[in-house]
Amino acid sequence: MSKPVVAIVGRPNVGKSTLFNKLIGERRSIVEDTPGVTRDRIYAEAEWNDRKFLLVDTGGIEPKSEDPIPKQMRRQAEIAVATADVIIFMCDIRAGLIADDRDIAIMLKKSGKPVVVVVNKVDKVGDLPFEFYEFYELGFEKEPIALSALHGTGSGDLLDAVIEECHFDENGGDDENVINVAVIGKPNAGKSSIINRMCGEERVIVSDIAGTTRDAVDTRIDNQYGSYNFIDTAGIRRHSKVEDRIEKFSVIRAKMAVERSDVCLLMIDAKDGVTEQDEKIAGIAHEAGKATVIVINKWDAIEKENSTVNEYNRKIRTALAYMPYAPIIYVSALTGQRVAHLYELITQIYNEARRRITTGMLNDLLNDATTRVQPPSDKGKRLKIYYMTQTSVAPPTFVIFCNSEELFHFSYRRYIENCLRDTFGFEGTPIRLVIRQRGDDSTK
Repeated sequence: MSKPVVAIVGRPNVGKSTLFNKLIGERRSIVEDTPGVTRDRIYAEAEWNDRKFLLVDTGGIEPKSEDPIPKQMRRQAEIAVATADVIIFMCDIRAGLIADDRDIAIMLKKSGKPVVVVVNKVDKVGDLPFEFYEFYELGFEKEPIALSALHGTGSGDLLDAVIEECHFDENGGDDENVINVAVIGKPNAGKSSIINRMCGEERVIVSDIAGTTRDAVDTRIDNQYGSYNFIDTAGIRRHSKVEDRIEKFSVIRAKMAVERSDVCLLMIDAKDGVTEQDEKIAGIAHEAGKATVIVINKWDAIEKENSTVNEYNRKIRTALAYMPYAPIIYVSALTGQRVAHLYELITQIYNEARRRITTGMLNDLLNDATTRVQPPSDKGKRLKIYYMTQTSVAPPTFVIFCNSEELFHFSYRRYIENCLRDTFGFEGTPIRLVIRQRGDDSTK
């Protein structure tokens, strides 16, 4: 990769996410005064002195805990350490140097990676308290750096030390050809499992406890189909069930993940079918204008007859009637059934969402459509359509100029949209029609 990877690790609640947000200049990781809030690895690009690198926020490491979630968080942090080029080891001056810090230091030394120790929550960086010097006992080559992640003091020294340890590929490429894919759905629909199956390793925490993923987690996959960045989102629950503050942040993160995606995978549990909550989640992607694949997961758990697929298709199309353009695929994250086909579908609808049609071709279609089905009229006044042009992509957006917006009924809009799809495809992507009225009262 052209960009070095820098991982922030340490015990829970030492300020890793606060530092992460400060260094990337936006609130990407959830910050809450509760240990264990960040559970997965969070990736974002950071820059210092015209040098760009990938920064990774990790869940807190509790070296001796045997509880399921802390164990998986520790495992995720270990993976981050293994894949990082440089490690920021974060400690907390208020807690002092404790046994867990020493255990984490041993783990980091075994990795053989360059380590920059930062001691957080130092209120006055220029006037260091006696407790700061305890952290020299960790025995790393570089001296510890005093920091206040909340206020940003000391972050420049930290970034200088990080950049000094990074090796940059001056000939590296860019990420313009990467397809960003948001994996959305209600809790426990298999979002993390599908990403783990697609990349062939446990990149995100998988648990049967609903709500395990709280942040939007980025996973980069490069293969024969192309380059993809999968965003594993926290399961979006009913609003009435969004009880605590962290859960509310997670819903916001999921919506933000949809906004920065090119394609959405809407994960639906085959055992539950399409629920009211699934309909609302699908609506988020539809309203955002995102190309979408409907992924029916856990298909291996369904007893099947000859008409099972047709019956499921009918129910899905009825429940999600506002997105008939979205292809449906039946998969099993557990067995891997049809999972590889997702890459082709994602690439296909990504390209469809970016298709451009010339104005000449659009007006040929418009002439044919209005000849076959006359535009509507009201009280002797008939809708007259002058021309149509495409103004943008993702989603494909068309402006139609006419004499009366009021006469352009919804049913005729749907007819024109269907003509566009029948002629040009646009599978998987919503289409936007913008009606512009140009006064022409003489047309009857």
